[in-house]
Amino acid sequence: MFGRLRAWSRRHPSAVDALWLAPFMLACLGTVVGLALDPELYLGQSGMGFWGYLGLGVVLVVPLFWRRRWPLTVFAIVSTVSFGQWLSGVEATPFNMAVLIAMYAVASLCSLRWAIAAGLVAELGLALSFGQITTNPDPRTFASASVFVVAIWIAGIYANTRRHYLESLEERAERAERERDQQAQLAAAAERARIARELHDVVAHNVSVIIVQADGAGYAIDSDPEQARKAMQAISVTGRQALAEMRRMVGVLRTDGAAVEEEYAPQPSLSQLDDLVAQVRSSGLPVDFQVTGAPQELPEGEQLTVYRIVQEALTNTLKHGGPDTRATVEMEYGLRELLLRVTDDGRGAAAPGRPGGHGLVGMRERAAMFGGSVEARPRMGGGFQVTARLPIGETGRSRAA
Repeated sequence: MFGRLRAWSRRHPSAVDALWLAPFMLACLGTVVGLALDPELYLGQSGMGFWGYLGLGVVLVVPLFWRRRWPLTVFAIVSTVSFGQWLSGVEATPFNMAVLIAMYAVASLCSLRWAIAAGLVAELGLALSFGQITTNPDPRTFASASVFVVAIWIAGIYANTRRHYLESLEERAERAERERDQQAQLAAAAERARIARELHDVVAHNVSVIIVQADGAGYAIDSDPEQARKAMQAISVTGRQALAEMRRMVGVLRTDGAAVEEEYAPQPSLSQLDDLVAQVRSSGLPVDFQVTGAPQELPEGEQLTVYRIVQEALTNTLKHGGPDTRATVEMEYGLRELLLRVTDDGRGAAAPGRPGGHGLVGMRERAAMFGGSVEARPRMGGGFQVTARLPIGETGRSRAA
């Protein structure tokens, strides 16, 4: 509710100014009505008539509607008019409260030096008017009035400081949001570069297989046609897989053409999931590994994706799960998709995030390469769950293409 009010006040500053001035305007209206009913109550010995007092009130009050846009100019106008009023021997009226309102505007909207100058002018005006009202000034009464003026001045300084503080908070929030987006983009770019290096191994392996099968078919085409036919079928299957990997890489990854020299090693596959689970168990995390459905042959790139998702999810459980945590890895083969679910019963959902961690970004990037998706969320009753869905069979190959 307060956020909506703040937004509305920013869109309608003139209406807000009018609302703030409403009590003062009512007091001024009461003064005008009292003056009309009993002129001698306010006129005293000054000789000003009803219209003179009314004109003085208009000159003092009307500029206040522009105090937000031109605070120094408005303060100068009302102060000068009030000083001229004192020189003319006209006693202070409720209209002269405009000086304090204008002083507050200067203190809340301008620099500190202008705020100090406005406060001194207001104190001087108070002293002049106080000496004009009574021939025997009471220091205690003057001190009380000065405290009132100083309180208004301090309120303006506080409003100015708080406004600058809120503006700095908004600026920092915007900067943090921009930096977060940049970090996410950098994380995605780094993960894509890593995936490109891994796909290099997959594609290089497929091409090597094609070369070996082609050489074998060339040697066996005369002596063993059946063996040559099987070799050509293997070349066809391997070539389609390699083409699918290349399409994924070109369609998803962006490279800057810079040569990256690294020592490459064979990448893991589904056959090494048991070794991964055993390694995690040896680290002290009990893991239950379940496979349901009829296992299907997956491209090497997709096998690597499954392996990396399980690896990242179990690593996060080790880091954030806490003591006495158990994890479960479930792989369910369906007709058209592979459902991968990694769950734990630890406190990872409540653990504070670590800056720079982009594991979830990497998992989503990998799954998106094959037309899949990854969802990570806390579990009901505690713990964390990572669910990945990857298309398999002809569906996966058609999406990748």
